[in-house]
Amino acid sequence: MQYEIRVDGQMSPTLIQAFPELQSFVVRNQTVLVGPVADEAELYGLLARCQSLGLHVVEMRRLPN
Repeated sequence: MQYEIRVDGQMSPTLIQAFPELQSFVVRNQTVLVGPVADEAELYGLLARCQSLGLHVVEMRRLPN
């Protein structure tokens, strides 16, 4: 499954390195992280990582196959 996580603001290169399994790009002052997520445990792990880094998740969605 592919997921998209939108984070408020432009993430620094150091923060982006905390998500090596995801691709990133910036759209309208949001950083978009996109990539494969194997299961719910991995998804919750990504969200926990965002929280621990102080990132504000604006939107998260599963992308169509």
